[in-house]
Amino acid sequence: MSTSAVNVGHKVVSNAEWLEARKGLLAKEKEFTRMRDALSRQRMELPWERVEKNYVFDGPKGKETLADLFGDKSQLLIYHFMFAPGWEQGCQSCSLIADGIDGNLVHLAARDVAMAVVSRATLPEIETFKKRMGWRFKWVSSNANDFNWDYHVSFSKEEAEKGTMYYNYAISPFPSEEGPGLSAFYKDESGEIFHTYSTFARGGEMLLNVYSYLDLAPKGRNEGGLSYPMAWVRHHDRYEGVLVKGAGCCEGE
Repeated sequence: MSTSAVNVGHKVVSNAEWLEARKGLLAKEKEFTRMRDALSRQRMELPWERVEKNYVFDGPKGKETLADLFGDKSQLLIYHFMFAPGWEQGCQSCSLIADGIDGNLVHLAARDVAMAVVSRATLPEIETFKKRMGWRFKWVSSNANDFNWDYHVSFSKEEAEKGTMYYNYAISPFPSEEGPGLSAFYKDESGEIFHTYSTFARGGEMLLNVYSYLDLAPKGRNEGGLSYPMAWVRHHDRYEGVLVKGAGCCEGE
């Protein structure tokens, strides 16, 4: 294959020209890094809200309260995993995020952070899927409480029919009865719990570690010709199968 066929749309230049272009981009990358640091500081400066309800979840060892999910840590991250009662399996895009959780748990614990995954599916449904995927992280069911509804990651049939789901801080149609997201909590020395942050839709993209790699590859994410951006994603044990049809769970801004 000729060089021109391989490099369609890209200039092939000398090392000196390449360095000049690379340094120009580096300046923008540094600017982005500083902006991201500033945004992180603003995130930590957000006001908190007290969690008034005593949420009780179904876990593999029995009933667990929201306070129990902290363990001996003062900070808790909860990933809202799209998995409704009756679903054969959890969302493939949420599963892509979940594939990266186990390896981070020890590092989060070293920084006083616990992490758990919550879904509205029943505990037996969660345990079956979790075993299939080979995950070890804590995953509990909110099927018997209001947690998913209160944090706006589950939607009623009426909301779906009218297209009036409240998701990502706005009312709009959403292509599923469940939505993805991440919420952060703090527990003080008296045991009071505070909700400090929640992010949804593409706000959770920072958890998709594979995108950090793809963004460095020559073709990037290469999603332009797909029916929706994450149409290529499959459960890690299903890449020889057929892509799941339907709208992606992480579309939107």
